[in-house]
Amino acid sequence: MAKATILVVEDENDIRDLLAFTLSREGFVVLQADSGPTALEQARSKQPDLILLDLMLPGMDGLSVYKLLQRESSTSCIPVIMLTAKGEEIDRIVGLEIGAADYIVKPFSLREVILRIRAALGRGEKKTQSSILQCGPINLDVVGYNVRVSGTPVELTITEFRLLQDLIEHVGKVRTREQLLSAVWGYSFDGYSRTVDTHVRRLRAKLGQEAEMIETVRGVGYRAKGDTP
Repeated sequence: MAKATILVVEDENDIRDLLAFTLSREGFVVLQADSGPTALEQARSKQPDLILLDLMLPGMDGLSVYKLLQRESSTSCIPVIMLTAKGEEIDRIVGLEIGAADYIVKPFSLREVILRIRAALGRGEKKTQSSILQCGPINLDVVGYNVRVSGTPVELTITEFRLLQDLIEHVGKVRTREQLLSAVWGYSFDGYSRTVDTHVRRLRAKLGQEAEMIETVRGVGYRAKGDTP
C-alpha cells in the first residue's frame, strides 16, 4: 500500500520540524511549507493526501490558503486539518463550517495529531464495493470525487461530498445529526449540530432543483429520498 503524503504548513521551524519528524516516523511521506504561497505551490504540484495547515501564517493566513485551495478542482478534495493557537469556540466553529476535515488547537499532543490525521484519511477511503453511487438524478463517483446531477457536474467541498455520500449510502433511512457528525467528521462535537445544518444547507444549494432529494426529518436529522434497501 502506498504511503500517504502529508503537507505540513507551519511557519515556526521547531514545530514544523517536530511534526515532520513524527509523521515520517509513523510511515508518512512528508512535504513542508513555511508560508501560504509555498503551501499553494506544493498542494498544486504534489497533490498530497492531506494538509496540516497552520492558520497563523505570515503574509497570507491559513484561512486564505484554504479558500484558494477550495476554489480549484485539483485541490478542493484534499482534506485539510487546521492547526492554530486560537482556542476560542467561534474559531473552531468557523473552521468546521467552511469545510475543514478537523481542527486542532495548540498546544497539542503529537499522538492526538497522528490519530486525527489517520481518522481524516480513513474517512477518505472507499466505503462501498462500487465506486459509483446513484440516487435518483444524483450520480456520485466515490473514487474520482465527482458528482453529477442530471448529467451536469457539481463542485462540492470534500466535507459536502462525504456528507452526500453518507446520506446516499443510507438512502431512505434517517441519519441523525450525531451519526452524520461521527461519519463525516470522525467523532462527536457536543453542541456542534448546527455544523451539520450549515453543510446540508450549502449542499442543497449546490444540488439546485434536486435539493429536495435531501429531506429534513424534524427533531431528528436528514434522509436521502429513495427506496429503503
